[in-house]
Amino acid sequence: MTDRSRWIALYVLCGGMLMIVLDVTVVNVALPSIQNDLGFTQSSLAWVVNAYLIAFGGLLLLAGRFGDIVGRKRIFLAGLTVFTIASLLCGLAQSQTMLIVARFVQGVGGAMTSAVILGMIVTMFQEPREQAKAIGVYAFVASAGGSIGLLAGGVLTRAINWHWIFFVNIPIGIATIVVAVRLLETETGIGFGKGGPDIPGAVLITGSLMLGVYTIVKPAAEDGWGASRTLALGTISIALLIAFVARESRASNPLIPLRIFRSRNVSGANATQALMVAGMFGVFFLGSLYMQRVLGYNALKVGVAFLPVTIVMGTLSLRYSEGLITRFGARRTLLPGLVLIGLGLAYFARAPVDGNYVRDVLPTMILFGFGAGLCFPALTTVAMSSATPSDAGLASGLVNTTAQVGGALGLAVLATLSATRSDNLISNGTATKAALTSGYHLAFLIGTVLVVAAFVVAVVVLETEKAPDLTVEFSEA
Repeated sequence: MTDRSRWIALYVLCGGMLMIVLDVTVVNVALPSIQNDLGFTQSSLAWVVNAYLIAFGGLLLLAGRFGDIVGRKRIFLAGLTVFTIASLLCGLAQSQTMLIVARFVQGVGGAMTSAVILGMIVTMFQEPREQAKAIGVYAFVASAGGSIGLLAGGVLTRAINWHWIFFVNIPIGIATIVVAVRLLETETGIGFGKGGPDIPGAVLITGSLMLGVYTIVKPAAEDGWGASRTLALGTISIALLIAFVARESRASNPLIPLRIFRSRNVSGANATQALMVAGMFGVFFLGSLYMQRVLGYNALKVGVAFLPVTIVMGTLSLRYSEGLITRFGARRTLLPGLVLIGLGLAYFARAPVDGNYVRDVLPTMILFGFGAGLCFPALTTVAMSSATPSDAGLASGLVNTTAQVGGALGLAVLATLSATRSDNLISNGTATKAALTSGYHLAFLIGTVLVVAAFVVAVVVLETEKAPDLTVEFSEA
């Protein structure tokens, strides 16, 4: 593959990733319109989101490993095809059942597509400087796509109707498939080995993750973390995970070799990411609610409000992350980023009821942009640094899984605690907006604590890098 073809292939992969990431937030913006059109109740409406999240979060690790086994290009193309067809079915849906089922299938396709992308990138770009630049592009798309989706969802829903948030995926998906078939190199994969596929391992890990995601987004969010149903399902999910680990430690041909977790960088980077995402992404959601319910913003205005995050993050990720990581190392780049995100969360925790965007919201958006622009490329680089070519898909799927599960867990915990505090204040006679703001403040402070924990894990667990080569110059690209 020529140098030009590799970079075009990178943009194709990132185009597929952007379509997946955009879909989540675009749908969230359109939920009120979907509810009115198809007659969802408030509780049943959650399944438009949950059906996708359960399939997506539950299959990422398995899809990544299957990419190693049968070839990452095959899994990527199959996932794009499934996602594109499911998007068509979502757009055509005229009933609640059809939309929910199509969303589940969309989640399957999204998991297959996104799980293998990082593995393909690190095998295409093996020279450290080029790899850092390529990961910077990927990290920007994967992390900033959510805020772009808020804006796109508001525009499409207001200008046309909610069906088009799904229909726009079809031409993008088809174009990405056509270009990917021509540009991406076909890999044979490592195969299933002499013992054949590890079906028990596949069943255990998929069951554990799907049930775990379901527990987070449904009973935990509705009944609370101490409810009997939450505890029972959570226990079963953990038991399945323990059984999976026991199975893989004894299997002659394990589906997911446990050796990958012996790397301090792999385990530490994923733990750091889970904590950081739990704090940061929960606040993205609750920050949107603060702007809508307290400041009175509409969906489109909320999308515009988050644009500074995307602009700053994009500038750092696309232009400077390669030079920073090459010059100072991924760990040294990561730590200041975590500090900036923590400061942004702490600042947001003082936003008042009569808040002003420039004074009370914009500083947090800028701090988030700088922090995320430093953290995501650095974390991805560290998490993939110890992956061999035969395990690249597994490492890629693991990175996506920790981000997905960390985000879902953080959102469920922060939203529950925030709502509980607000409800208690309202029942005691506090004005609604003041009570909501107080609940959001609690969530932002807990998010700050989670990011501090991520910083501690990064300092303690991640391996200290060799002294940087100060002769390396920053990239002008």
